Amino acid sequence: MTCRLNGFVGGIDEAGRGPLAGPVVSACVIWSEPPCSKHGVNDSKILTDRSRRTILEWIRENTFRIGIGIADHNEIDGLNIHKASLLSMERAFEDCSMTPDLLLIDGKFRPDHLPFARTVIKGDRKCFFIASASIVAKVVRDTMMCHLHELYPAYHFDKNKGYPTEDHKKAISRFGITPVHRRTYKGVREYCENNG
Repeated sequence: MTCRLNGFVGGIDEAGRGPLAGPVVSACVIWSEPPCSKHGVNDSKILTDRSRRTILEWIRENTFRIGIGIADHNEIDGLNIHKASLLSMERAFEDCSMTPDLLLIDGKFRPDHLPFARTVIKGDRKCFFIASASIVAKVVRDTMMCHLHELYPAYHFDKNKGYPTEDHKKAISRFGITPVHRRTYKGVREYCENNG
């Protein structure tokens, strides 16, 4: 993983673009000095849930600041997932209440209010700072989906995290949609009452 540290460096990444339910969550993680060890930090998608949670504790102990930004299912439906993701990134940055010397964002787009940020395509695989943010965002979102599972146990959000697994799609077909489903998504909009 590349990306050299020079002063305060922040990484931003999101989790939850593809699910049929729940929010999209971004994290902004700001580092003040190079960590002595990368401690297994990598793209959150290739780590196990246990590894992510262990690494998250290490990140919390070693980073300078962490910010979380959330765009809920209503905002996703109202804006579209691309704009909602950028909004959640902006909120994560604002939650940190500081501007680092360098801000790196995963992907090729950045929020309009963060013109100084640099984008890095596949940054969660290439850059430690973005990868650390990807882990925080993923664990926070997964935890939120586990809480939603307690409200809607028939959909098994604790296991599928809102993604369109076969069990999730079968639950929608059998029980309909919940208030936290994304009504503009294929696989959900077919079951909305207003669609006739």
